[in-house]
Amino acid sequence: MKKITLLLLTALLLLNCNTTKNAVKEKTDNPVKISNEELEYEIIIFDNGFENYLNSIAQPMGYHSESYLENKNQFYITRWNQRVRNPMQYNSNIYENVIDYDFNTHYGLEVNYKLYNYFKFVIYKYGERF
Repeated sequence: MKKITLLLLTALLLLNCNTTKNAVKEKTDNPVKISNEELEYEIIIFDNGFENYLNSIAQPMGYHSESYLENKNQFYITRWNQRVRNPMQYNSNIYENVIDYDFNTHYGLEVNYKLYNYFKFVIYKYGERF
């Protein structure tokens, strides 16, 4: 099974450097799983507040076309992966993992919608600019 996995445990790591990742997982919201069972791909996001953001602030699914979301995700993923590879320049507590996203694979609307909104959440929560 191929998987895209994104584990972000940043909120509490920023508050306490001695906190272990297991302890952070217990204190954060439930992880948001984004999957396309047909393609056997899955994204798991552990970031305190993302589920709330998705349900209360994000535009509803269908607001943007799937092609719009795919194009934006290509832009964001490229920038994200560059930042993961440069931990001295970018906050490694935010940019922990490379996103293994194949731009030639059709992941579907839900995967692209939630991934796009995760990037919008990072902009909203951490004030990051892509």
